[in-house]
Amino acid sequence: MRTIPLVAIFIFFLAGSSFAQAEHEAAAEAGAKPPEIIELQVPAGTPLPVVLDREVRIKKVGQAIHAKIAEPVFAFDKLVVPAGSEVTGSVTRIGGVSAMKRTMAALDSNFSPTRDIEITFDQLVLPGGQQIPLHTHVAPASQGVLQFATAPEPKNEGKGKKQNAAVKLASEKISQKKQEINKDWETAKQQIAAPGKLHRLKRLAISNLPIHPQYIDAGTRFNAELLDPLNFGAESLTSEKLLAVGTPPAAGSIVHALLKTALSSDTAQRGEAVEAAMTEPLFTDGQLVLPEGTLLKGSVLQVRPARAFHRNGQLRIIFRDVVPPNSVEQKVEASLEGVEAGNGQHLSLDSEGGAQATTPKTRYLTTTISIGVAAFASDDTINQMLEGASGFNLIGLAIGAASRSRALAICFGVYGASKSVYNNYLSRGHDVVFPKDSAMAIGFGSRVAGSRKVPPLSQPSAK
Repeated sequence: MRTIPLVAIFIFFLAGSSFAQAEHEAAAEAGAKPPEIIELQVPAGTPLPVVLDREVRIKKVGQAIHAKIAEPVFAFDKLVVPAGSEVTGSVTRIGGVSAMKRTMAALDSNFSPTRDIEITFDQLVLPGGQQIPLHTHVAPASQGVLQFATAPEPKNEGKGKKQNAAVKLASEKISQKKQEINKDWETAKQQIAAPGKLHRLKRLAISNLPIHPQYIDAGTRFNAELLDPLNFGAESLTSEKLLAVGTPPAAGSIVHALLKTALSSDTAQRGEAVEAAMTEPLFTDGQLVLPEGTLLKGSVLQVRPARAFHRNGQLRIIFRDVVPPNSVEQKVEASLEGVEAGNGQHLSLDSEGGAQATTPKTRYLTTTISIGVAAFASDDTINQMLEGASGFNLIGLAIGAASRSRALAICFGVYGASKSVYNNYLSRGHDVVFPKDSAMAIGFGSRVAGSRKVPPLSQPSAK
């Protein structure tokens, strides 16, 4: 009878040891987090950067449109649509022309005013041949081949002072990233068969005819906003790979982003909220720091609208918060390193990322020619033709050639000169305009050397 309690105690001891070991193993397993499943999806509302790779002469609704993806498209940390992927679509509507627009165009000797054209893209073809149906809403982006107006490097404060190691390292990172940006955009431009000088001259001559066809040039860029998401499966990421997600980016890091908030120096207010979304992931030493889709939140720091006498607008924005997907918000300090600018848009950035509209210096030449033609009027037929062209383009040229009236030719010349002076010197200047989905290069802490001192915007001038 005495042996029974001893056996029971022994059995209880063994069971307790096994239970403790199992509990320890379960706790150890609980400490190792299972891999996280990340959906690789390009969500609805994402604008695909599309650029026409061939010229289109607008003829009818339904005609085919062919283009290419201008920039790579990412989902979280993976490239899902390489640059150069093909997209196809069609013209869906050719708009009419209002009586007012037609009348104003006719006064400028243009009897074929530009019509609003709507197109859509309905198929994506990846380099491997995979075809993916698209449902998009297409809106014009900055016209012309994508360019970047890059800010100059900030000058050292005080001659002879050496940069500290941190600033020098940040400067080297910025320079390296800018080279990568330029390489990316050059690759995008190579997707397009750019028209030659003779072709552009021919198109310019045609566009000045009183009646002319309407073209969409090769290199015209559109934002094809997705109405339905694109799904590319899922990936499994361990906690080690996600360990650095959400940490503040290193000084000198530069990311590509699209502006979610349309801005103009004409309407923006100081302190107005600004948002941009990253279009590609940011890695540091091979570790994912900020995935695609990360939001950058900021505000308008300084603004000055365009004014009379051709004084151009100015705008400066700054980003102070970064919000990765499914992660906490982090405080940062970031500003513009580059901003999208079309062929006809003239922008410059100062050393602190402030943007200012600029006016081409060709205005001096065109105005001088117009005034010269008006000032040296004569009975000579060639001179009268020039004066007519100065005022009313090709129709004025024809009237000047056919007319024997020196007074009429002088009127044409004076009108042309007056219009040139007004447009180039007296009219309202150009505003800084960043449409929704404008591409930007945003640098983190890259312009900070000690405490940040933002200089005031330059005084307005007739630049």
